[in-house]
Amino acid sequence: MKLLYLLFTLMPVWSFAQTDSTSQVTFSGYADVYYGYDFNTPPTHERPGFLYNHNRHNEFNVNLALLKAAYASDRVRGNLAIMAGTYTQYNLAAEQDLLKHVFEANAGVRLAPELWLDAGIFASHIGLESAISKDNYTLTRSLAAENTPYYESGAKLTYEAGSKWVITGLVLNGWQNIREPEGNSNKAIGTQVQFKPNANILLNSSTFIGNEKPDSVRQQRYFHDFYATFQLSEQLKLAAIFDMGAEKRAASSRDNQTSDKYNTWFNPTLLLHYNFTDKVGLGARAEYYHDPNGVIIASGTENGFKTYGYSLNLDYAPVPNVLLRLEGRLLDSKDAIFTRANRAVDQSAAITSSIAISF
Repeated sequence: MKLLYLLFTLMPVWSFAQTDSTSQVTFSGYADVYYGYDFNTPPTHERPGFLYNHNRHNEFNVNLALLKAAYASDRVRGNLAIMAGTYTQYNLAAEQDLLKHVFEANAGVRLAPELWLDAGIFASHIGLESAISKDNYTLTRSLAAENTPYYESGAKLTYEAGSKWVITGLVLNGWQNIREPEGNSNKAIGTQVQFKPNANILLNSSTFIGNEKPDSVRQQRYFHDFYATFQLSEQLKLAAIFDMGAEKRAASSRDNQTSDKYNTWFNPTLLLHYNFTDKVGLGARAEYYHDPNGVIIASGTENGFKTYGYSLNLDYAPVPNVLLRLEGRLLDSKDAIFTRANRAVDQSAAITSSIAISF
């Protein structure tokens, strides 16, 4: 009922917008249904806490289902999408109940021929992979994607300099949050620069600067995301990702002085996708996540979170708007950070299958 209330309260906006003779309103939908099996057999049916998509063990579930309305004219644009699924349950757990079902809600106005101002809730400017699994190289998300923002709230200026450059500046509520955390009055800033030298190569640089802790302890976070995509042939595409971040350490409890040292983390990722035919494809991933101080992923071990990951998936598209995927994934950690039969182990293996439909 809350989803219907949200949709119908905003319908007058869409109806008014259609009075512009140059405007266009489009409607679309997407659903991703999955079954996953974790060989560590967690009794809670929850896979490791640093995974937020396709993360339920031994049950059929919906990762993401959404309905979207998009409005576009020469000077104005806007998007409204509502959603449900385990993606919502885990990624938006800290948000207010009604906001948990908002995938995006934003409005934009063209300020100059190549300059747009947008505000609201929108997809993150960080990372190659999105919440829409069919658009990604692999079925499940990389550790890089799962532990950086999928969505943001704030305002952004986007400048398109010809066909090769897109430059964006952002002011945000924070690192993947719609409402501000209690005790935090800070705003974050971000940038994104994309360069496309030709039709086959895309280079991206995204940054984030902000404080994610209460004002009383203020620990500034600096983060940079770089990725490059290469269409090597009509059938083969490759992506390389390297993320690195630093966050100021908490003040010492002995002297209560602000620390001038930083905890750092980084993670490289390689993604590959090959289409054998227009219906059958293969996706692969190799990755490493290094967070020794547990800034993003807390492990509770002496070495922190230091984990390699590998995955291989087979894709089959019987018709253009349906995608079936089957993936095997292995996570191999330096320490025993996983649990199997009440025993700590250093590996987590899983098989995930999915049917995704878009319309």
